[in-house]
Amino acid sequence: MPKDLNILPRVRDGWSYVYIEHAIIEQDALAITAIDKNGRMLIPSAALSLLMLGPGTKITHSAIKILADNGCLIAWIGEEGVRFYALGMGETRSSAHLLRQAAMHCDADLRMQVVRRMYEQRFPGPLDPELTIQQIRGKEGVRVREMYAKWSRDSGVEWNGRFYKQNDWRKAQPINRAISAANSCLYGIAHAAIIALGYSPALGFIHTGKMLSFVYDVADLYKADLTIPVAFQCTAAGESRLESRVRHICRDRIREQRILERIVGDLDKLFTVEGLDQRAAELMDRYAARPGGLWDPEDGEVAGGTNYGTEDSE
Repeated sequence: MPKDLNILPRVRDGWSYVYIEHAIIEQDALAITAIDKNGRMLIPSAALSLLMLGPGTKITHSAIKILADNGCLIAWIGEEGVRFYALGMGETRSSAHLLRQAAMHCDADLRMQVVRRMYEQRFPGPLDPELTIQQIRGKEGVRVREMYAKWSRDSGVEWNGRFYKQNDWRKAQPINRAISAANSCLYGIAHAAIIALGYSPALGFIHTGKMLSFVYDVADLYKADLTIPVAFQCTAAGESRLESRVRHICRDRIREQRILERIVGDLDKLFTVEGLDQRAAELMDRYAARPGGLWDPEDGEVAGGTNYGTEDSE
């Protein structure tokens, strides 16, 4: 249990997410209410980790405030969740995890250790330390291809490869639409956990060059257990309201498989590297105080919240 809940909110204990579209969202005491053509639905905000707002939603300022006060992230997404527009800020106030992530991202050896740990989590046993990153990517490609083939055989859904166009969504095969819808749910909850824990979604280790690179890194750890099975099972059940059914089942599976809790634990393991832990611990202690420090090229850091325009400093 952290000493300061503003440093590390207990995101692992929260619900996963709620997706809402074509509704008006208002504050209702310490909760929010979604109003649509079917009536009113009360949503407790204190236990919610992520509210995903789809097309046709309107939300009041007071509803945003109550969600923010309870540490719930708010994401504005496109139709069927295939586009991501914006995300509100989490309640973490410490930069310690971000600094640790950046330090490991910029060090080639440390970055490689994180990459290997990410890949090792997807395989049943440890990877040969002599394998190059190119060889590891090859093994991962074979694993994913065999996984798709297995689920195709088990579900009876034809599989011809991963393909869809955002601008021509309905022309994609149902299985590809289902996978995209499932992945968007997983990306959303991974993004929420990353932000809530104080990491950057942009500093990826395997993926790079995108503002959500680290989200893709983290989500890839759980696709085999979550999105791929859900997508094939829902597609096998028929096309009626396919994406909606995928989102609802993903939400249930995220809760059943305790994905939020797993992300928190897995990120701790990924960033526990010998030689960096002491520095990370020092950063946690240093940045827990308010206000934050000021960078200094000689001392590393000097106290913040201090007026340095005194006679002694001139």
